[in-house]
Amino acid sequence: MTDNVLLSVEEMSRADAAAIAGGVPGLDLMENAGTAIADEIRRRWQPRPVAVLCGPGNNGGDGFVVARLLAAAGWPVTVALLGSRDALKGDAATNAGRWTGEVAPVDRAVLDGCGLVVDALFGAGLARPLEGAARAVVESIGERKLDCLSVDVPSGVHGDTGQVLGAAPQASVCVTFFRRKPGHLLLPGRTLAGDVVVADIGIPDSVLTDIGPRTFVNGCGLWLERYPWAGAGANKYSRGHAVVVGGPEMPGAARLAALGARRIGAGLVTIAAPPEAFPIFAAGPPGTLVKPIADDAGFAEFLADPRKKAVLVGPGAGVSDGTRRRVLAALKAEKACVLDADALTVFRDDPGTLFSAIAGPCLLTPHEGEFARLFPPDGDKLTRARDAARRSGAVVLLKGPDTVIAAADGRAVINADAPPELATAGSGDVLAGIALGLMVQGMDVFDAACAAAWIHGAAAAAFGPGLIAEDLLDVLPRVVRRLKEKGRTEA
Repeated sequence: MTDNVLLSVEEMSRADAAAIAGGVPGLDLMENAGTAIADEIRRRWQPRPVAVLCGPGNNGGDGFVVARLLAAAGWPVTVALLGSRDALKGDAATNAGRWTGEVAPVDRAVLDGCGLVVDALFGAGLARPLEGAARAVVESIGERKLDCLSVDVPSGVHGDTGQVLGAAPQASVCVTFFRRKPGHLLLPGRTLAGDVVVADIGIPDSVLTDIGPRTFVNGCGLWLERYPWAGAGANKYSRGHAVVVGGPEMPGAARLAALGARRIGAGLVTIAAPPEAFPIFAAGPPGTLVKPIADDAGFAEFLADPRKKAVLVGPGAGVSDGTRRRVLAALKAEKACVLDADALTVFRDDPGTLFSAIAGPCLLTPHEGEFARLFPPDGDKLTRARDAARRSGAVVLLKGPDTVIAAADGRAVINADAPPELATAGSGDVLAGIALGLMVQGMDVFDAACAAAWIHGAAAAAFGPGLIAEDLLDVLPRVVRRLKEKGRTEA
């Protein structure tokens, strides 16, 4: 699980400090960092003129190590420093002193004739927009379309948020240290970072115990040991009976969600349909049950059956007072709930009513537009998702190319492997159904959200170009089969 850890800028600083306090010299950490970068350069590129851009902090110190090692290997190296040598401190000053070549000021001219740029200007903790010579040279890297290796993160990208402060280069590769940062996975930082290589520079994993990270990159190592595999004595009732609330306007959405829940292992799935839409739903796949529900009393009575363990409201339900009442009834019935799409939008004028009604396991699955109707839109994606989970008391799965799953207790996971082919109608309905199917089998809501997002993305990647939502349902068994084989191997 420690391989899934993401460290904030502050946590990475604590990891460095803990390693040094534990007896690892800071100079060794910097030398190891520079060595890892130089090795990555030699692995990727043939010798060529290199411009090493050094900043005023430890990133600049890493840059001086890289310059020394590449020059010793026969590479033509130009070093440029933002600021003066006299202003450097500590290990950065020591490594600047070990560089015996010339040092130019950071300027566009240092890029003339170079075939590779080492961006060692600023690290993940940059707190203000790039300006002056630093911004000019960073923008020139892009204008000239130069190959660029960035140390830690592309200069100008904030390591906690992935946001660009003024400007940032497009890196071919980032070499970061010990663990990745959230900014390597959140957009636009993920795109600008290129390939991310995590180098071991001598920080022991034991420092993570005191840090207690709360942010992770999604992967089966986080939840696979708690996946709800069917046991030898399983039957359709023990695997859980899930309910999907159907609407009259877009019945296909509820059908996709129901099939997603069935494919992921729910024992039974019933679509609770308005009577006027019953014939449409009944004409669907024969394994999906359909129950006409005429009114609120009928819905409450239907949910009173203790065998019905989880409810999904939202896909194709319609933005109506009826949908609002269905949501509140499902929450009152103390069932595990997944709320998506219209089930969220109906509370845009009164989100507090929704939040007050959430008392049990509940997953909200908004895209950015739906999210903005319920929660303040300010801040970076990770912070917004965490704040939304805290406000609502639910697990929040904030969808997008860089989906964030957050729990009210502060845990957060970034799902970074979903391909762009998922940008197709109905894929979100399948995702909600997968989460429902896992929750009805007894999986913890946060684990179910993480597993659903990962499986959803893996299915899309397995299918590839040309994907439509229905294709996800056909590929799901293949993905789950691989998961089961992996679990057996690691057991």
